[in-house]
Amino acid sequence: MVIQIPAEPAPVGIDLGRTALIIIDMQRDFLEPGGFGEALGNDVSLLKAAVEPCRQVLAAAREAGLFVIHTREGHRPDMADAPPSKSERGIPSKRIGDPGPMGRILIQGEPGHDIIPELYPIAGEPVVDKPGKGAFYATNLSLILANRSIENLLVCGVTTEVCVNTTVREANDRGFRCIVLADCCGSYFPEFHTAGLAMIKAQGGIFGWVSGSKELLTAMKA
Repeated sequence: MVIQIPAEPAPVGIDLGRTALIIIDMQRDFLEPGGFGEALGNDVSLLKAAVEPCRQVLAAAREAGLFVIHTREGHRPDMADAPPSKSERGIPSKRIGDPGPMGRILIQGEPGHDIIPELYPIAGEPVVDKPGKGAFYATNLSLILANRSIENLLVCGVTTEVCVNTTVREANDRGFRCIVLADCCGSYFPEFHTAGLAMIKAQGGIFGWVSGSKELLTAMKA
């Protein structure tokens, strides 16, 4: 089924059979108090606005039979995959690997590393654990998408200017069409959210298209 989605810089048509929904890093460590996001001095409540639009899109994607992928940023318990240039950032005693209210901060297997309950994966939805910002770096995401003949990505998640933007740029270089759902993304800095979306749709859609949950849901229902 091909649907037409209102978007910027122009409407985009996609075949739902070759489309995946990718939800990036909607983890407790980023969205809840006591995690890595707060350890860096951020107001984590600013990301909550993206949760409900994401939940609605996820429900519609599941009902329509779309392929759904979740990602989580984090590191091995021994932190062998965490470069010092990254792990040294933040307030001392609140850095990657340090104990926090939800276990060791940004470490695989800890409660804070997991996805928030509202968007929790179900059976058949792969979870891609990534050590970096982009979802393609040091992961098997390319293989997962190739095995499903995916050409289009509906992109949600946090944060807009970091992991979302990096993943979209990586995907664009690999030939995927990316439609970023603006209200399903969030940032600790509203101005960065706006700028991150502007970069994606600039110059005729240099990295992809920007739409919203309502536009997508309306197109899917039609």
